[in-house]
Amino acid sequence: MKALDHSATALYDIPGPNTERRHKVYGLISTLVVLGLVAWLLYLLFDTDQFTATKWSPFEYKGIQELLLRGLGNTLKAFALSAVLSLVLGTVLAVGRLSDHKPVRWLATLCVEFFRAMPVLVMIFFIYVALKVEPLPALVAGLTLYNGSVLAEVFRSGINSVERGQREAAYALGMRKTQVMAHVLVPQAVRAMLPAIISQLVVALKDTSLGYLITYEEFLHAGKLIASNLDYDLPFIPVVMVISPIYIGMCMLLSWFAQWVARRQRRSPKTEAADVAPAEPGTLLPGRQ
Repeated sequence: MKALDHSATALYDIPGPNTERRHKVYGLISTLVVLGLVAWLLYLLFDTDQFTATKWSPFEYKGIQELLLRGLGNTLKAFALSAVLSLVLGTVLAVGRLSDHKPVRWLATLCVEFFRAMPVLVMIFFIYVALKVEPLPALVAGLTLYNGSVLAEVFRSGINSVERGQREAAYALGMRKTQVMAHVLVPQAVRAMLPAIISQLVVALKDTSLGYLITYEEFLHAGKLIASNLDYDLPFIPVVMVISPIYIGMCMLLSWFAQWVARRQRRSPKTEAADVAPAEPGTLLPGRQ
């Protein structure tokens, strides 16, 4: 019999020499294409004189810096409020969808499906225009309704992904449904849910830029205000080159925070398996001579 190769799996086999050469060629071609796109983009920026001192000197003014910082602060405020409220709403709707009572389950399902299908911009405009709500509450409410309904499905799917035997064993021990949910199902489902939760929070962070459409003075609104007051050609490009890295950095920071939380969970004594001493030769069972 041939020895089993534990480094290969049913889904992926070790590539041979020809496959490795093809992968190297594909990687080289992809790298050249990306470098070509970057070079073409840089050529367009230099060709349109986007790196001249005239187009970047306005950002040295204290007033423009304060405007950008104020817009960034408003963006973070809207994100923080909508993130917390979305998590709360998602938890409530997920509990409703998992309820044993049909009316509660149907009502929660209706809310989830309606707000998840409704475009977030439409909800923000409706709350702002029809209900005559101030820009910040309108933006937070729209983001909360949409992201909360999506997170409700994430929570429900994560809890249902836990093996059914875990639930049955907890009930067999006499635990109530609330105890089963809080002490058995949710702790095991958190690891599976965490990437999707962070991904949805990143979506909420990016969607705060919709606030400029209802005159909320967030980061993108500040950039638009700056660009509209500059008197040279293509004023939006330098503004975008300033704003975009900050948005990307905030999203990467949020993803890093998720990875840090996941590592903390793996190192937590509550989630680590207990070490069992290996059996030693000559050990007798109790009662045996």
